[in-house]
Amino acid sequence: MQRLSRGDIAPDFTLPDATGTAVHLHDLRGRKVVAYFYPAAGTPGCTKEACDFRDSLASLQSAGYTVVGISPDPPAKLASFAEKEALTFPLLSDADHAVAEAWGAWGEKKNYGRTYDGLVRSTVVLDEEGVVHLAQYNVRATGHVAKLRRDLGID
Repeated sequence: MQRLSRGDIAPDFTLPDATGTAVHLHDLRGRKVVAYFYPAAGTPGCTKEACDFRDSLASLQSAGYTVVGISPDPPAKLASFAEKEALTFPLLSDADHAVAEAWGAWGEKKNYGRTYDGLVRSTVVLDEEGVVHLAQYNVRATGHVAKLRRDLGID
């Protein structure tokens, strides 16, 4: 699995959001983007991480960042998750995990002695031109957003 590193150009994508509307990465050019990949909407860890992003959204936005969450979940599940948790940033559906693969967020995982391919909890921060500023893989759901804010100099 090829992971993104600082200075790489992020691969472009077009993914449906929770309403089924297509979101194009190139339309976000001119803004700094925090793209975080999470395994499954509604699970305890993913809910904690999403709510941490929700609770930090104002400070991230005031520092110029746009947040998008990306998972393999279908749009209907993302819509339910967003409504239940009052998430106000876009959640994008990468059902075939092609974007996760291109961004290095899909690969081998080990859980309870079992090895399988799946989504690796990851966050990639892009500058206004779509260049990777920061790429973090195998992040923990709890405490990750606080660490990200420190890494970005927001706290």
